[in-house]
Amino acid sequence: MQNLLHLNKLILLLLLLSLKLNAHQGGHFSQAEVLKVWHFKNGQTVSGNFLYSTTKEIILEQNGGNLVKIPIAILAKNDLKLALFKIKKYTQIHQNYPQRNNIGNQIPFFEMLNMVSFGYFLIFLLIILLLRKRLKNQFYFLPLQRLALYSFCLGIFILACKTSSDVTPASTTSTTTGGTTTPSTSITKTSTSFIDSAFAPYKSASLATNWDDTYFYVSSNGIPSHNMMVGITSWQQQVPIAQPYTGTNHWSIPLAPVYAATPVSTKTNFMKGAVALAVNGVPIFNALNNRGEDSFLIGELDKWGGHCGKGDDYHYHAAPIHLSSTSGLKPIAFALDGFAVYGAKEPDGSTMKTLDECHGHLGSNNVYHYHGTNDYPYVVGSMKGKVTLDPSTPAPENQIIPQAFTNPLRPALTPLNGASITTFSAPSSNSYLLTYKIGAKTGSVQYSWTNTNLYTFVFTDVDGKQTNATYQRK
Repeated sequence: MQNLLHLNKLILLLLLLSLKLNAHQGGHFSQAEVLKVWHFKNGQTVSGNFLYSTTKEIILEQNGGNLVKIPIAILAKNDLKLALFKIKKYTQIHQNYPQRNNIGNQIPFFEMLNMVSFGYFLIFLLIILLLRKRLKNQFYFLPLQRLALYSFCLGIFILACKTSSDVTPASTTSTTTGGTTTPSTSITKTSTSFIDSAFAPYKSASLATNWDDTYFYVSSNGIPSHNMMVGITSWQQQVPIAQPYTGTNHWSIPLAPVYAATPVSTKTNFMKGAVALAVNGVPIFNALNNRGEDSFLIGELDKWGGHCGKGDDYHYHAAPIHLSSTSGLKPIAFALDGFAVYGAKEPDGSTMKTLDECHGHLGSNNVYHYHGTNDYPYVVGSMKGKVTLDPSTPAPENQIIPQAFTNPLRPALTPLNGASITTFSAPSSNSYLLTYKIGAKTGSVQYSWTNTNLYTFVFTDVDGKQTNATYQRK
C-alpha cells in the first residue's frame, strides 16, 4: 500500500515537471522575427502572420502569441488577394477536417479538450467522495484517486501548452506601419512662444498668428516672399493668386499632439489638401499629387518645390528647405498633427539623425519631429500624430480637418503640353506676369486685380493670339 502511495507521488512529480518543461509562452513568433504587414483600405496597417481564417475574417498571430482578428472586407487590394490565397490553401489543407471550417463559430480544440479534462476530474472527484465511506479496501480507492489526479494534471498541461486563444479586433491593436512601436511617453503641450518664434521672421500684413488652449492659428494669403513657378515643365495653366486663409478659414496646428496608434501613410492617403504648413504661411501637400504621382519627379514643381493647384493656390509638394536660410535652426514647418518639421539639421545644429518611416524621429526633448529632405517623401511619410479625417473624402483623396481651404476664382484649365515656365515677375504691386516656352516660341499670362478682387487676365499663346477674361472673387 505504501508503494502505491509513493508511485502516486512520483507520477504527480513527473507530470508537473513535464508541465514546466513543455509549457510555452509567446506563440510561434519571437521578437526577432519579421511579421507580415497587412494594409487596410483606410491606409492603416497591422503586423502579424496568417494563422487561420473564418468565413469573414483572418486571424493573425503577432509577437508574444497575441491573436488579431481582421475583417477581410477592410483589407487593401493586394493584401485581400493574399488573404484569399491563404484562405484557399488553409481550406485545402483542412478539407479532411470539416469541423474546423467554421472555427470562428466553434470552441477551439484545446479549450474543448481542457473543458473535457476538468469535467472528467470533477466527475471522478464526486464519485470518490460518495464512495469513500463504503470503500474499505484502499486497493479500489487508489486507482480512482490516481485517475482523477491524472485527469486534472492533463487539463492543466493542455492549458499551459496552448497559445492564447483570445482574439483582438484589428481596431484595438497598436501595431504601427512596418512594425515600429509608438513612443509611450506623454507629450508636453507645445509652447505657443516656441511655435510663434518659428513664424516670426515671416510675419507681415499678410501673415498673422494667434492661439487658444487647443490650437495655434495662422492666417495668411499663401503667397511667399520668394519667387514662384520658374522651372515647371509640366504645367496645368494655373497661376498663383492670394488665398483667403483668414478668419475662420485659418490654419490650425494642434498644441497638444498625440501619438497615433497606427500612423496613416501618405502613400495611400492625403492626396487632397495639406499635410503641413510652412512657417511662411504656404501649405505643404503630400509629395504625391491626386493621381498618386511624385510631383517633383514629373516636373510639376518649381525651383522652390511648389506649384499651383486647380484653385490657383500656391503650395509646396517638396520640403521648403530653402527656408532654413532665414529660419536657421528653427522649424521650417509644422505638420497638421502638431509636430514640428526641421530642415537638414537637428535643432541643436548637429547632423540629422536617421529618419524612420514617418520621416522623423524623437528629439533630445523626447518629443517627435519631422525633417525636410531632398528625397521622397520630402516632408511626411506617415502622420506620426493623430489626425481627424474628413468623412466626405475617401482615401486616397482624403484630407485632414481642420485645415484652411481655397476659394477658386475661375474654372480649372487643362495641362499645356510641352510648356516650360521661364520667368515670373510682378510688374506692379497688384499684377503678375508669367512667361513660358514651347520649343522656341514664347507665350505669357499677365493678370492683375483691384481692391475689390476683380481679376483681369490676358493670355497670349505661342502663336501671338490673345484672349482676355475677367473674374470677380466672391
